Amino acid sequence: MLIVDDNPDLLELVAALLRPHYRVLATTKGHDALRLACAEPQPDLILLDVMMPEPGGFAICRQLKADLRTRDIPVIFLTALDNPSDEQAGIELGAVDYLTKPVSPAVALARIRAQLQLKASADFLRDHNAFLEQEVERRTQEVLAVQDVTIRTLAALAETRDNETGNHIRRTQHYVRCLAEHLRRHPRFEAQLDARTIELLFKSAPLHDIGKIGIPDRILLKPGRLTADEFEVMKTHVTLGRDAIRQTQLELGTHADFLQFAAEIAQSHHEKWDGSGYPEGLAGDAIPLSARLMAVADVYDALINRRVYKPPFPHLQAVAIMREGRGSHFDPDVLDAFLAL
Repeated sequence: MLIVDDNPDLLELVAALLRPHYRVLATTKGHDALRLACAEPQPDLILLDVMMPEPGGFAICRQLKADLRTRDIPVIFLTALDNPSDEQAGIELGAVDYLTKPVSPAVALARIRAQLQLKASADFLRDHNAFLEQEVERRTQEVLAVQDVTIRTLAALAETRDNETGNHIRRTQHYVRCLAEHLRRHPRFEAQLDARTIELLFKSAPLHDIGKIGIPDRILLKPGRLTADEFEVMKTHVTLGRDAIRQTQLELGTHADFLQFAAEIAQSHHEKWDGSGYPEGLAGDAIPLSARLMAVADVYDALINRRVYKPPFPHLQAVAIMREGRGSHFDPDVLDAFLAL
């Protein structure tokens, strides 16, 4: 308990009343009161005389309530004046009660006890809320960690079928993030590509080719050009991937944004800007932005890396091929972002 009164006799009188019940700090100076209020252990309640010399009681209360360290400490004003306007001013500053001098011991102890009980309840709720917030954050991080492990596990599963698919998954993930970061400043995309969305795109991108797990080895690993029938089978990897991700969403029983993006990318990353792609022949903005980003990343990575059916192309040759697809295969603005990187 901190008592602040510039009258030493009244200060000692109130302190003597409270000492049998509480640990008491007392001062006649306003500046000392501000220092003691911040020192450890902090007082649980402050009795503050209104008619203090500079700084006055109201000014001290104002400073206490403006300081994050002391704003939650209850302040009860002590006053020799029965002035309703002073009481209103004190309450507006954040005081919780008034005691009129000469102080009635029974009234003073009862009011102090009531305010301490209220403070104890408020402290409990504050600490409990802080614990709950920490627990929510901990659980959220656990869920995010499980998501990341799940994605890496699925990517590793794809890699067991085709080592190049595993490496391709990791590279395209970073390409997509670079494209998205560049495009977030573009007027056409700035509303769609906030920091959270870019992080979700990065997280979901590795699942874009997960459907290749369902493609037979004789087709997936064939060293030459696929026949028309074999290519039709290969094309099913987009719907196989989409269906697997959607089934995961159903089993989770909750909506996960990164899985929604993953399903979009898995299904639509082979769509083309002019509508000549697969599986649905979507065109233009009907193709999800996530898939348009992956389309550029996917084709570029396929061009510059060895495949069972072709050698790697040099970067400049790959860029020239990509440029030819502007406005036909690729969203022009997305390709321009790629060319600018």
